Amino acid sequence: MRWASAWRLMDVEFGPRIQETSTLKEKAMAGTVNKVILVGNLGADPEIKYTQAGKKIANLSLATSESWKDQSGERREKTEWHRVVIFKEALANLIEQFRDSGSVKKGSKLYVEGQLQTRKWQGNDGQDRYTTEVVIQGFNGEITFLDRRGGGGDFGGPSDSGGDPGWGGPDSGGSAGGDLNDEIPF
Repeated sequence: MRWASAWRLMDVEFGPRIQETSTLKEKAMAGTVNKVILVGNLGADPEIKYTQAGKKIANLSLATSESWKDQSGERREKTEWHRVVIFKEALANLIEQFRDSGSVKKGSKLYVEGQLQTRKWQGNDGQDRYTTEVVIQGFNGEITFLDRRGGGGDFGGPSDSGGDPGWGGPDSGGSAGGDLNDEIPF
């Protein structure tokens, strides 16, 4: 009898909140979200390239790893490689500056926040190819250097200005400086 009373009280007290939360959830589910957060190590020094329009872009190769013990107790590890393309020119300038000073280099740990984007391009054999990358452009995305040697800087938040990347977008087949898969570090 006591449990039934408590349940009713909780139902009366929290019932409308639960209903309101589900209404908000339904509204949020009507939209979409394209957001990627990675914490990993650079697989190579940052690469700076220029678009045909002369805009600077930075390319990063970021490795994320997970480890576990298998059934026999042996330690296993799996590494995923991620291409990160920075079209935000001010952020690309900072990446270049820190790369040139040796603060951001192969092995540096970074926090990267961006969006997934798939780009279509043609290989030397004329075949269409697709590359999915984490893209930082405009006001979307940020990078934080997590190593002390990298300065622990937080760059690319909403206060930085950005603009159109000038590469034509993924649907137009535009290129951000050629074949971005030419030096996969594994």
